[in-house]
Amino acid sequence: MHKARLTAVCVVILFTCGSLAKPNGQKNKKPKQVVPSIECDVRAGKIKLPEFIAKCPANCKETMQRVYGTGVFASISSICNAAIHSGVITNAGGKVIVKKMAGQAAYKGSQANGIRSLSLLNWRESFTVAVGKPKKGVIYPTSLDYSPSRPPTVKPGQKEAKAPPAPSALPATTVVEPITTAETEPTTTAAAVTTPQTITTGTTTTTLPTTTPTTTTAKSRSAVHKVRDAGSIHPYFASLASAASARQSQSGHGKAQAFRGSSAIANRFSPRPNTGLRRPEAGSAVRRQPAPSGPGFNRVQLAQPERNQQAVQTNPTPRGPETDAARKSLPEMTHTRGFNAREQDSLPQAPEAISLGDSNCKVDIAFLMDGSWSIGKRRFKIQKDFLADVSQALDVGVAGPIMGIIQYGDDPVTEFNLRAYSSSRELKPAVDKIMQKGGLSNVGKALSYITKHYFSDANGNRGGAPNVAVVLVDGWPTDKVEEASRLARESGINIFFVTIEGADENEKQNVVEPNFVDKAVCRTNGFFSLPVSSWFGLRKTVQPLVKRVCDTDRLVCSKTCLNANDIAFVIDGSSSVGTGNFRTVLQFVANVTREFEISDTDTRVGAVQYTYEQRLEFAFGQYNTKAELLNAIKRINYWSGGTSTGAAITYTAEQLFSKSKPNKRKIMIVITDGRSYDDVRAPALAVHRKGVIAYSIGIAWAAQDELEYIATDPDKDHSFFVDEFDNLYKFVPKIIQNICQEFNSQPRN
Repeated sequence: MHKARLTAVCVVILFTCGSLAKPNGQKNKKPKQVVPSIECDVRAGKIKLPEFIAKCPANCKETMQRVYGTGVFASISSICNAAIHSGVITNAGGKVIVKKMAGQAAYKGSQANGIRSLSLLNWRESFTVAVGKPKKGVIYPTSLDYSPSRPPTVKPGQKEAKAPPAPSALPATTVVEPITTAETEPTTTAAAVTTPQTITTGTTTTTLPTTTPTTTTAKSRSAVHKVRDAGSIHPYFASLASAASARQSQSGHGKAQAFRGSSAIANRFSPRPNTGLRRPEAGSAVRRQPAPSGPGFNRVQLAQPERNQQAVQTNPTPRGPETDAARKSLPEMTHTRGFNAREQDSLPQAPEAISLGDSNCKVDIAFLMDGSWSIGKRRFKIQKDFLADVSQALDVGVAGPIMGIIQYGDDPVTEFNLRAYSSSRELKPAVDKIMQKGGLSNVGKALSYITKHYFSDANGNRGGAPNVAVVLVDGWPTDKVEEASRLARESGINIFFVTIEGADENEKQNVVEPNFVDKAVCRTNGFFSLPVSSWFGLRKTVQPLVKRVCDTDRLVCSKTCLNANDIAFVIDGSSSVGTGNFRTVLQFVANVTREFEISDTDTRVGAVQYTYEQRLEFAFGQYNTKAELLNAIKRINYWSGGTSTGAAITYTAEQLFSKSKPNKRKIMIVITDGRSYDDVRAPALAVHRKGVIAYSIGIAWAAQDELEYIATDPDKDHSFFVDEFDNLYKFVPKIIQNICQEFNSQPRN
């Protein structure tokens, strides 16, 4: 009986355990990873999770969302474009695993997979991206926890505590903990009013500050403009005005001490007549007013975009914004100088430091902006916004591109030169301050100005970097540009034209110079001209323009007649020359060489001495500075012997011109004092066919017919004869002039 009962109990227990372990007799299924989707503009810093997986949509590359860094990115970067830049996904979208890490001291920009990332100094948080395939057993969150875009800001020195759910939940002793504000997007403004809250629990009374955020719904600059234009007072400014009045009446210091003038409060806070809402301008700024210190003012503050700048406690000027780390480490710090109403920038602000810039885009760029009256104030503002965007996209720095601006109207004027600003961050406010000059659109006069005055050492021209001039034109110029452009090109300036709202068929009769763009730009192949149909589409050309001006291999106008040659001197060392005259010939060679810009990337010089035989004195690129080259010419020893000019020409072609660079003009200068013992026709014709430009210089007993065979046609421009060695120096200017005339007469297509 007992055995039967025991057996029954065991069966029931086994059955129950089996049912609990495997309900309905089914096996446990592995949970499936759900991947949340994000938009192209989502930045890593907006998501609170330290590691997560997300799915990017297609075509994020076209959105041109900003990316900062290479491999490791600043948390203000677009997740999807950072993934495309790293090669984790393509422009078709896909899954990405994001892992956050500590901030970096510097983020290096680069170009990869059609995305140009920018450089940035000292951001507080970083992240990396990986292919969206979780490791076995790893399950990422199925939803993303976003940081609030407008968190309240608490004054340093005032402790903030989380409000308890109920008074009864508080212990006898309450510890006030500061709240860590999440990363803010630099496009919103939030005001926080802190009032004390008293909570009594048992025998202990605890006073906690509570914060009530007041958040705008648009960018700060737009909100301020709309309030002013509507003629009303924003509640925030009204509270400050009333607090200021109360403070002044109690202290008896008067209005002048508070706002530097009795009319300052009225100007800032009094209502204005309602003239209707006007369109906010993106570049407008909110001026800061100094305010008195004290609790009446320290309780209210506009939220600042988080920037990595150190806090300053007792600076007599208005303080800069502080990071969250500074707020934690200095909880008792107090404001001593009132409030700051500061415009929020849409780009991250870095600490004061020297920006290296994009080393792959080392160019000196002058922008010629149209300041004529025809452009109007609204379009002039669009033009400034465009230049500010270009300055950010270029990544200006001492080792990368540098940028200056000239405004032209009736006459050109330098707004700032190439050495004025060494970073994109410094350039943006400088561009915003430019005021319209007015007048006509005299582009030709502006091009003459930059050719003669702008690209100089005093203005910051670096010499080793290509010179670029980007001309912005509303419609068409009011003067001729062809001659001024030619002189600019011949001096090595690469001219780009951005024409906005050009002449239509009915307006072409009003254009001063038809086809002015083709007559002006560096080349007529379309690379140096960007027509824009409307001013409102101008910003779309930022990236195409930056890509072109940074393509240094195609900036062919930087190559001039003085820096784009391979020059071979073929020097007669026969017995008839003599030691003294040979030194005179070498002095002539040195005088010609001095006129050129010498380096491995500029003009290169080689030399061959010949008698019956030939000797390579030095090859192209063997000496890459002018001083080294002139010393090498001085050290050439006189050989003495017969005269085989034809064989020397063939030898020069084999030893020098066969190793010439494709983008160099090949120039041969033959110097002889007598008739050759061998034929010169066939060797000369052979080098002509290889594109070598040959000059012949005969002295004393040289044969005129041989000089003409050697020289490139026309003979009068390439063949010279002198009776005495001492008169060789007279032909130096003529040879240089002919070389440059031939170079500048080349077709520009």
